[in-house]
Amino acid sequence: MLRSMEEGSNAASTAITDMTFEQALAALEQVVRQLESGDVPLDESINLYSRGEELRKACQARLDAAQARIEAIVQDGDGKATGTRPFDSEPQG
Repeated sequence: MLRSMEEGSNAASTAITDMTFEQALAALEQVVRQLESGDVPLDESINLYSRGEELRKACQARLDAAQARIEAIVQDGDGKATGTRPFDSEPQG
């Protein structure tokens, strides 16, 4: 239990931009658990909600980027995958 609390406080002190998707998601889940517990004072709840929203935005941005990369799979005329291209590059053809 103590380790879990330590991990939560480490996640709270880590800049969101420095987190992996998995770390940000775990931090968001921790924020949700704290808010749902009802044991957090109002001012802290507001701060937690704000951090949770930033974590949610970061996770969503990473998911959107991953989806774009998946969609960037290049297909031939028969619909078979022939390779990939960076999702931010123009298709060739």
